[in-house]
Amino acid sequence: MTMTKLLLITATTVAVLFSSCKKRNDCDHYSNNNAQTLEHDGLMREYLVYVPSTYNGNSAIPVVLNFHGFGGLASDHMMEADMSTQAENDTFILVYPQGACLDGFSHWNSSLAGGDNKSDVDDLGFIDALIDKLNSDYNVDQERIYACGYSNGGMMSYALACYQSERIAAIGSVSGSMIDQSSSCVPSHPMPLIKLHGTSDDVLPYNGGSDYTSAQSTVDYWVNFNSANTTPEVETVGNIQHFVYANGDSNVSVEHYKYIAGGHVWFNNTYQGSNASQLIWDFFAQYDINGLRN
Repeated sequence: MTMTKLLLITATTVAVLFSSCKKRNDCDHYSNNNAQTLEHDGLMREYLVYVPSTYNGNSAIPVVLNFHGFGGLASDHMMEADMSTQAENDTFILVYPQGACLDGFSHWNSSLAGGDNKSDVDDLGFIDALIDKLNSDYNVDQERIYACGYSNGGMMSYALACYQSERIAAIGSVSGSMIDQSSSCVPSHPMPLIKLHGTSDDVLPYNGGSDYTSAQSTVDYWVNFNSANTTPEVETVGNIQHFVYANGDSNVSVEHYKYIAGGHVWFNNTYQGSNASQLIWDFFAQYDINGLRN
């Protein structure tokens, strides 16, 4: 699978070919109002932070990183993938980072350097530095930092699980694919995963293809890595099938929500009254970096 094709995906375009790319962050239309900034690797990076009104700084609280898709704007994603209600109810900090610009489009470089990776933006280093900055600005529970994202942002969540697992307790992906299923993906601990994907996704097809892994192969990868049950518990509500692969190492699980006829979206239709944002937070809340919480 190539970063050339993985980076160039939008809700209306499957892949756009480009010949030469260089690192830059000069797209004014990807600037967010009220963003905080962090300089990393020669780029001024933006991120939006939502701090719940219940936060007083006295107790360490969780952080959820939520990544937009290819060509996306953090402020738009903050509205489309709104988790502020959950943050207020359960007191966690929400962070929506902004992807750097590549050939005119914002993106997340969710692969390691080298090979046919056309991006040299250090997004893994940026997120590492961002977590350090959040730790200095807020009282963060170091064992409860979570990552989720949409499309290319989901790819970034998988990358963090593979390459920076020492900082990430659990991950979530909505309409995203996993790039690296090779031996270079070496998480340091069992990694809980919640994956939501539609069967009619025309950008990152549910069944995969020559350039994209299938949703099931990604689920299987993490089920095997976590030594979870290979036969899932299955429940169907309306057009959503819910698969739970339980009893993994450290009591982690892998959960997959299969949206029949669902497209390439952050899902707002509900499963037992919960939309994608609620499903993801309810899943995250069960775990810290050591596995299932007591």
